Amino acid sequence: MKYLRRLSPFLLMSALALGGVAHAQDFRVGFVNTDRIFREATTAKAAQAKLEQEFARREKELNELGGSLKAAGERFEREAPTLSESQRLARQKQLGDQERDFQRKRREFQEDLNARKNEELQQVLERANRVVKSVAEAEKYDLILQEAVYINPKHDITDKVIRALNSAR
Repeated sequence: MKYLRRLSPFLLMSALALGGVAHAQDFRVGFVNTDRIFREATTAKAAQAKLEQEFARREKELNELGGSLKAAGERFEREAPTLSESQRLARQKQLGDQERDFQRKRREFQEDLNARKNEELQQVLERANRVVKSVAEAEKYDLILQEAVYINPKHDITDKVIRALNSAR
C-alpha cells in the first residue's frame, strides 16, 4: 500500500504529461491543510471544548492525587530518619503502592482522553471531507490533496473549507 501511495503522484504527473499541455491546463488541483482545520474550524474548537469539559473533573482529581502523593513523599523523606526500620519499610511500601495506583489512573485517563479525542476528530474530519467534496464539485476541482511536501498557496483551499464548515453550523 505504501508503494502505491508513493507511486500515485508519479502516475498522476505521468498522466498529466502524457495527456498534453491542453489537458493539464484543464486539470484543477487543490490542497487542504487538515491541521489548520483541526486548529481553526469552529467544529474542531467545539470538539476540543467538549473534551475539556468532559475530562476536567478526572484531570482535577488526578492533579490533586498527584499533589497529595508528592506531599506524602516529602513528608516521608523528612520523617524517615526518625522512623523504625519496620515503620519505614511499611511507609515505603504504602508510597510505592500509591504511586503505582496513581500511574495506573493517569495512564487510564490518558488512554480514555486519546480515544475520545480520536472519536471527536474523526467526526470533524468526516464533516470536513464532506465540505471539501462539495467545494471541489462546486468549483470543478479534479483532485484535492491533504498532504504534500510543497504546495503553491494559490492551490490551498483550506480557508474556503474552514469558512464553509463554520457557516454550516
